[in-house]
Amino acid sequence: MRRALVTGGNRGIGKAIAAGLLAEGLEVVIGARDGAAGAEAAAELGCASVALDLEAPEAFPAALAEAGEIDVLINNAGVLFEGPMLADPAEFQTSMQVMVHAPYELIRLIAPGMGARGYGRIANLSSGWGSFAEGLGGPNAYGVAKAALNALTLALSREMPRGVAINAVCPGWVRTRMGGPSANLSPEEGADTAIWLATQGAGGPTGKFFRRRAEIAW
Repeated sequence: MRRALVTGGNRGIGKAIAAGLLAEGLEVVIGARDGAAGAEAAAELGCASVALDLEAPEAFPAALAEAGEIDVLINNAGVLFEGPMLADPAEFQTSMQVMVHAPYELIRLIAPGMGARGYGRIANLSSGWGSFAEGLGGPNAYGVAKAALNALTLALSREMPRGVAINAVCPGWVRTRMGGPSANLSPEEGADTAIWLATQGAGGPTGKFFRRRAEIAW
């Protein structure tokens, strides 16, 4: 049975992705900064969890060893700061760490095993705010970090082992703690494209950017 790791899987879109992957027959491990919150969500869903603080990359190897062999990686966790980008460099650094450096490091650690087994699916949760075609919107460093994550997705697609696909996903405007109550999509609707990419068969897309299962411009 394939095993998936979903970062930030204890709530919002990540939790909906975890639920959807479970429904597709995958084993799922929730990665959460708050280990207790992750364990609570995992108990509710009927899956496993691991404490995974994306600002503590030195702890990634131990967390991944606990999670076991990963066939599907969903880099979902994100942060959103509201102030001007130049006002607080710590917010910029946190944005880049959580949404660029941590996904890179997790991919670096997990992709070789995927390649050895001849199968892997990686979905990086991005945003239309990270699209140059859509104007790099959003506050603070959010759009910059998502644009960098998009670039990482495209560049790494050229380095992935045979059988490993990597894509970026814009879930849309979703009713989560980050998206707010007035957003037009439910977490389940926002999760759909990531689940679709995570469960695609051989010969599916790689190095692309999707919203609602349709390719969009970088």
